[in-house]
Amino acid sequence: MLRIGRMALHLLAGMAICAFIFPFIGPEKRNAHVRRWSRQLLAICNVSVQVSQDSAEVLEHGMVVCNHISWLDIFVINALYPCRFVAKSEIRDWPLAGWLVAQAGTVFIARGNKRELRTIFKGLVHALQEGQRVAFFPEGTTAAQGTILPFHANLFEAAVDGKVQVQPFALSYVDAAGQPHQSVDFIGDMTFAQSVVNILDGKPVRARLTVLAPMPGAGAHRRELAQAAHNAIGTALGILPAAETLQEHSA
Repeated sequence: MLRIGRMALHLLAGMAICAFIFPFIGPEKRNAHVRRWSRQLLAICNVSVQVSQDSAEVLEHGMVVCNHISWLDIFVINALYPCRFVAKSEIRDWPLAGWLVAQAGTVFIARGNKRELRTIFKGLVHALQEGQRVAFFPEGTTAAQGTILPFHANLFEAAVDGKVQVQPFALSYVDAAGQPHQSVDFIGDMTFAQSVVNILDGKPVRARLTVLAPMPGAGAHRRELAQAAHNAIGTALGILPAAETLQEHSA
C-alpha cells in the first residue's frame, strides 16, 4: 500500500508539473523534467534500467521504434532518451497516467480512423523535419515476452518522407535470475490498474534496453524499413522473426 500511495503522489506531482511548469519552458527543460520524473517513477516501481548500445549512438533526432511489452515501456525510454511518442488512443484513458503522457506530447491514434491518421502523419513528418525525436511501437499493441508481433508499416513512411533515420530499440524485462519477469506482461484483458498492482507487488525488475544501429529512411520503402527494424529487434531479443510480418494498418 505504501508504494501505491507513493505512486499516486508521484502521478499528482507530474500533473502539477505539466499544468504549471510545462507551458512556460522550452523543449530542452521539458525533456529534463520528463527524464527525471520517469526515472523517479521507475524507482517507485522497483525497476532498474540496463542499457547496451550495439555500436550505435542514440539519434538526437529521428524515429525510434521499439517492441511493446508494458505501459512501463514509455517511461523506460523517456528515463533515458525523451521522445515524442505516438500511441494507441486507449492509453489516453489510463487513470492519471493517460493525461500525463498526453501532456508530455504523446500523439494518440484511433484504430481504423484513416482521416485522423493522415493528419497525424503530416504532423509527424513536420516534427521529424524540425529535429524532434519521435517514437512509436510498430506492433500496435503489447505482446508477451518471448514474442514479437507483426509490425505495422504505415508510420515508417514518415521517416521516408522526412528523410530521417530510424533507430530500433529492443526491450525486455528480467528478474534477478535473468529470466523474463512475468509480472510485467500487460496482455489480454488485464487492466492498467491490475498491471500496476502486479508490478508494485512483484519482485524487482530489470529493464534491458538495447540501442541498435540506425537505418536510413531517405529513399527507403516503408515495408522494407519496417521489415528491417522487425528483424533487428527480433534478433537482439533472440526471437526468430517470421518470414511474413508486415501489415498495412497502423495501430
